[in-house]
Amino acid sequence: MNATVARNVAIIVVLALIVWLVPGGGTTAGIIEGLLSAAFMAVIGVFAFRFYRQYRSDIFGLDDQYRALLYGAVALILVTLAASSLLWETGPTTVVWLALLTGAIFALVRVWRHWRSYA
Repeated sequence: MNATVARNVAIIVVLALIVWLVPGGGTTAGIIEGLLSAAFMAVIGVFAFRFYRQYRSDIFGLDDQYRALLYGAVALILVTLAASSLLWETGPTTVVWLALLTGAIFALVRVWRHWRSYA
């Protein structure tokens, strides 16, 4: 392990100890987690908007059934990600979460394959 890696690990350990030992550290960590989550979702939203703007004519060129499948898959991914905290509470609901995401990804791949074959 070189010095840079050791320094980075030490910084993470010190920050974790501060959160663990300081009163109210858990609340602060929760707030920071929420802010990072919101920032991550905002970046995903900006990416999705730019992707939509770039491929808008291709999306409108899809057949109605494939366009509906595309929009449904994206909506299913958004709802599943929004409900992640609820769906990860038990084992069976975690399997449901995985099944929902797998189905949505399968639908996106199907739309992509159709688009590639007729583009």
